[in-house]
Amino acid sequence: MNFIRSQQENSDSGKLKISLTSEENAFPVPDASIQISYTGVPEDTLEELTTNSSGSTDEIELPSPPEEYSLDPAIEEQPYSEYTLTITAPDFEPITIAGVEILANTLALQNVRMRPVIPAEPPQIYVIPAHTLYGVYPPKIPEAEIKPTQETGEIVLSRVVVPEYIVVHDGSPRDSTARNYYVKYKDYIKNVASSEIYATWPENTIRANVLAIMSFTLNRVYTEWYRNQGYDFTITSSTAFDHKWIPERNIYESISLIVDELFADYLSRPNVRQPILTQYCDGRQVQCPNWMTQWGSKHLADQGLSAIEILRYYYGDSIYINSAETIAGIPSSYPGYDLSIGATGDKVRQLQEQLNRIAQNYPSIPTVAADGIYGPATADAVRRFQQIFDLPVTGITDYSTWYKVSQIYVGVTKIAENI
Repeated sequence: MNFIRSQQENSDSGKLKISLTSEENAFPVPDASIQISYTGVPEDTLEELTTNSSGSTDEIELPSPPEEYSLDPAIEEQPYSEYTLTITAPDFEPITIAGVEILANTLALQNVRMRPVIPAEPPQIYVIPAHTLYGVYPPKIPEAEIKPTQETGEIVLSRVVVPEYIVVHDGSPRDSTARNYYVKYKDYIKNVASSEIYATWPENTIRANVLAIMSFTLNRVYTEWYRNQGYDFTITSSTAFDHKWIPERNIYESISLIVDELFADYLSRPNVRQPILTQYCDGRQVQCPNWMTQWGSKHLADQGLSAIEILRYYYGDSIYINSAETIAGIPSSYPGYDLSIGATGDKVRQLQEQLNRIAQNYPSIPTVAADGIYGPATADAVRRFQQIFDLPVTGITDYSTWYKVSQIYVGVTKIAENI
């Protein structure tokens, strides 16, 4: 009870926004009821919220420990507070998520896919374990950063592809009882980064760690690492083998925005086709020479180093940022420049058509004439889309907005095939 009491006496605060969609068709779930309590005190409801027509709640402020707890490796106090969400909605199974993590001065995003009612199904209860920087997890078993695929004759992809989905095995590779989850690639990266670094850290620290996570993951995809060993998944949630991924955990806005910007990138070395298997450790509980340490990357950003400078400090000067040739599961690629008022052409028309289709399920997005002219009405529709989906609200369709529109459009129309 001492920890619960300390949560109730927290001196700082963070924010939380909850968004619900249907597992069946990616449509928003309006009019859902959400009760929020301290984890460990479920009978004491702190807040009751209702989702709007876009399936989202307003941002609410919740107590948290002081921000410095997440910024100083010498402080051993838990740096986040924990809350339990109890969610009910007509025609959907109720769901409880315990352990939602709120960091000071940070917006936490809890995205939940609601399952339509299935008779006699047990209630859905998820308990989020401790953050990897606070809890105790197995250290990474070292591997070669470049896989000798050509020597073994194993099947690899002919080019680097950002997949629409990856299959996550929620356990160690040989645990046949562990469940496999089909997870959108960007959602996977956001989940792992939110589980393994603190969202309060400097932007360049977050960028460096996100790039390392993505390069590692795309190496697993490119080399078909587990499938070539006879498994039916892409990656595991075991920190001894891969990264910590947690079903239904919350993510953070600061991490989400960076992943949306960088999601097609990975780390390369000269004359090496495959993404580099960039391994790392926390640098406090575990040390790992020649790998990046997470707390060390935070210290270097505090000293003013950029993301690539941090990565080269740990992995050597030959490493550089590359971009995937192909992004799977999208109707049309980014035009290569931002779309804003005054832009015209087929790409603008495609954007307008996709926004109009999304507006059928998200009615607060105004429909626009699909005339290929980016006028004030299109900018207004983009602004509303950005507001709903946690992007910077500019009215300009940049790289992140283009691909988020594509993702949501595919979700509500189901036109893309999984790979």
